Amino acid sequence: MRLDVLFSNPTKGSAGKTGEWRVFRPVVDQSLCVLCMSCYDYCPENVVEVGDEVVIDYDYCKGCGICSRVCVTGAIRMERER
Repeated sequence: MRLDVLFSNPTKGSAGKTGEWRVFRPVVDQSLCVLCMSCYDYCPENVVEVGDEVVIDYDYCKGCGICSRVCVTGAIRMERER
């Protein structure tokens, strides 16, 4: 079975750059992250990169909070945009 068909993985930025309208942004506490890749697997905009640590591409992140909700350790919290 192909695993790539089980998860959302649109082309990065398929909905365009976010601009100034995002209200909340995900912030990753790297000390809590176990690199389980749930945030990567479920991000509908494909803006999460997982390597040695999790990095969010804020240029394209819509602030939906899915990554925060699926994080098994609570390492991702949503903060109000400044």
